[in-house]
Amino acid sequence: MPAAAREMLGHAAPGMELYARLLAGPGGERHLLNSAVIAELVPGPCSVLDLGSGAGLPGIVLALLLPDSEVILLEPALRRATFLEECVAELTLGNARVVRARAEQMAGTLAVDVVTARAVAPLDRLASLALGLLKPGGIVLAVKGARAAAEVRDAERALSRLGVRDVEVLTAGSGKVDPAATVVRLTACQ
Repeated sequence: MPAAAREMLGHAAPGMELYARLLAGPGGERHLLNSAVIAELVPGPCSVLDLGSGAGLPGIVLALLLPDSEVILLEPALRRATFLEECVAELTLGNARVVRARAEQMAGTLAVDVVTARAVAPLDRLASLALGLLKPGGIVLAVKGARAAAEVRDAERALSRLGVRDVEVLTAGSGKVDPAATVVRLTACQ
């Protein structure tokens, strides 16, 4: 850790260093692998938009794994968007770009084949945000947890009203990562 950081953090510096190692350790690896298995659900090559990209999961991981696909990292927060731009530059991801905006602002402006989202919003709200960013017949891959099936049931009416053609709860990475990723795949009308 740089001296200036140690000075700023004072007595908390050792704890922060340990926390950074924990983030970069098995927990961080698990998040990366959990994002990596989403690639098997992306019909490539195609255009992918990671909605509410945050730290770049799964967007950065997908850009690394799918070099023939265009990946847009959509993030409204300046600090996160700046971090994502640094990641894209450091990793020399020619197939990725950062767009600093809210999904509502980009509806009708961007049209992609696949929208991914991880920990963005409940399914009904997520669908309303994501569908406006899709080409006709495009898909949303929403990384969800153990409550995925319940979220689908709760959002059934809203999904129908929004014109979702097909809804599936899938498991990605079974036998490859533990736990496997639970993904809700929504298919937009043609």
